[in-house]
Amino acid sequence: MSTRTGLVSRRGRIGLAAVMAVGLAFIYLPLVVVVINAFNKSRTFSWPPGGFTTSWWSRAWESEGAKTALLTSVKAGLGATAIALVLGTMAAFAVSRYKFFGRDTVSLLVLLPIALPGIVTGIALNNAFREMHLPFGLLTIIIGHATFCIVLVYNNAVARLRRLGGSLEEASMDLGAGVGQTFRLVTFPMMRSALLAGGLLAFALSFDEIIVTTFTAAPGVQTLPLWIFSNLFRPNQAPVVNVVAAVLIVLSLVPVWLAQRLSGDAVGGRF
Repeated sequence: MSTRTGLVSRRGRIGLAAVMAVGLAFIYLPLVVVVINAFNKSRTFSWPPGGFTTSWWSRAWESEGAKTALLTSVKAGLGATAIALVLGTMAAFAVSRYKFFGRDTVSLLVLLPIALPGIVTGIALNNAFREMHLPFGLLTIIIGHATFCIVLVYNNAVARLRRLGGSLEEASMDLGAGVGQTFRLVTFPMMRSALLAGGLLAFALSFDEIIVTTFTAAPGVQTLPLWIFSNLFRPNQAPVVNVVAAVLIVLSLVPVWLAQRLSGDAVGGRF
């Protein structure tokens, strides 16, 4: 029986490994093609490449449109992340530390934007900004991105607060510390890695957003994803777009990797 069980277990592991390999190939092979095409000498991206060149990289570096769009994306990402950190953390404290009527409903409403289709959120925000006579621009993009970035910070903060409990905070206040001092010296140090992980994921999500941005940006204002989309089918710009996409693939690994490491530290009990 033990030999048969071990054989079945081995076959199961091999099967799972094969399925995982197919899934990873399905996800990452297109990204590998993008990176290779960034060096493809052909403008039409013939496959396999007939030659390789780095000339597209110098053209991408000199592209003023890409630089302006990149700066806009960074500003929007930082603004949305700042709003998400403040509002997401406050909502997490309200839900985790206090009992009140409708608490579950509040939690659902905070989580809802991430589940809604982006086009629905974009149309709703577009109509709201028009009704408020708020001029479209960087501010409206930041507000639009913050609506779903809050969820990432909220989830991380709620999970950490529930795991920590309130005993250390109560002990701090019993020893004479005020609410602000307790938060600064006890609560915040224990939540720091969770908030940083949530902020990194929020920035990455904002940086990649295109649907909501389409409905909240002013004419002529482009984030980097919008710039890539608008230039993708232009023959003279397509190779440059591949270079920019390849750079984004590499840079996107950084916040995701850091967030994963920070979350892993939190699970292991290191704050």
